[in-house]
Amino acid sequence: MTFCLGMKCREGLLAIADTRITSGTELSTAKKISIHTYEQHSMFILTSGLRSVRDKAITYFEERLESDSDNFTKMYMAANALAEEIRRVRREDGEWLASDGLFFDLHCIFGGQLKDDTEARLYLIYPEGNWVEVRSSTPYVIIGESRYGKPILDRVWDYEQGLFDALRVGLLSFDATRTSASDVDYPVDAVLYEPGTFKMREVRLTREDLAPLQEYWQGAMAEAVGGAEPSVRPLFDRLHTTSPAHTHFGDNDGS
Repeated sequence: MTFCLGMKCREGLLAIADTRITSGTELSTAKKISIHTYEQHSMFILTSGLRSVRDKAITYFEERLESDSDNFTKMYMAANALAEEIRRVRREDGEWLASDGLFFDLHCIFGGQLKDDTEARLYLIYPEGNWVEVRSSTPYVIIGESRYGKPILDRVWDYEQGLFDALRVGLLSFDATRTSASDVDYPVDAVLYEPGTFKMREVRLTREDLAPLQEYWQGAMAEAVGGAEPSVRPLFDRLHTTSPAHTHFGDNDGS
């Protein structure tokens, strides 16, 4: 599985991806973010799914950029080009994957800014090649394992916050996922983009880098659970003092 997160706010874009790769019982580390920058073109791609189809689609897209980049002046044009290469790989490999019981499951988070874009753009591209744009009303997208990190984002993240807040919330979302999913793990790659700069900034964060945040978060959650005692106590007392329930075999309550 994978944890790849793209976040959008007024200050720009942030992308976070784990590096755990699983193949049967084997574990390895590989980068899941690719960066493509030249002149006034700055893009990143995060991927989840079979590594083989991911590598092939990215290779085709890079070749497309080399030969046709002057025709991409807005991000949606590049998103269409990436989608076309994903469909190309699906046509080439989909049947062979299916014959071995595998699914073509390549999802992409595609973000950045090209020279005619008035702002940074963020897209989710599906295995079928169709895409949706991530906008201010829903300012993030996760591909891969989303169950554990999504609640934090839904509760505290919004478009009006800044890139510092994005990194803070995004790393907590990753930590929640890593804690509960054995196939998501360190190190973490993070990419930051500020609109109009046409420069991607990237850093790799290790287990040691994130240990203080993990320790803080663990302690903060334990403290928060303890702080809920006044709210839960009357509910427990109500449950504890209610009359014991009796079950009669053969009763039918209609449920």
